[in-house]
Amino acid sequence: MDELADIPMFPLGSVLFPAMPLALRVFEPRYLQLLQDVMPDGASEFGVVLIERGQEVGGGEKRFDIGTICQIADVKVADGYLAVLGEGTRRIEVVEWLAEDPYPRARVRELAPLVWDESLLSRREQTEALVRRTLLQASEFEDQAWSASVQLSEDPVESLWQLAAVAPLGPLDQLRLLRCATPRELLDAIFIATQDAGEIYDARGTQGP
Repeated sequence: MDELADIPMFPLGSVLFPAMPLALRVFEPRYLQLLQDVMPDGASEFGVVLIERGQEVGGGEKRFDIGTICQIADVKVADGYLAVLGEGTRRIEVVEWLAEDPYPRARVRELAPLVWDESLLSRREQTEALVRRTLLQASEFEDQAWSASVQLSEDPVESLWQLAAVAPLGPLDQLRLLRCATPRELLDAIFIATQDAGEIYDARGTQGP
């Protein structure tokens, strides 16, 4: 996984996980140019990283160094923007940020994919149950992007990344999950972070309206 590649990048205010969808409304000229450049080459993909400081629009933001490749599945022309639908595929580490002409570009290294271990099945089931309970709990306080009954992939590794994505966590917690190198490490990190989130919701519940 030491081979390097130079790819277009799309910094966002959210974390993209493998096996998760990404919907974008693209209207900035630099990212319209990015789409124009990547669509004809057959790969139709770009990297996504979380913005550490700054905003998605306008440029000048500071970015984290771990991200995910987004494979474009569909592009539609809308009123004043392009509606892009993609999916996270492979994790990447940014080795070097390159000149932005006209959009962000980076030299990246792919991170090794997770390899499923059947001995983790019980831990996975335990973690999924906790995530679903906490999603239901969180929905009592605020709208959630994902329902407690959300369906997960039958592929065990994909389902781990999906659990990481749907758990009611903030982007910095999600970024820590994206960095995990093994399924066990990821499951433990999801469980601990979700347990901590549940305790916060418990405390909010005892405070009353």
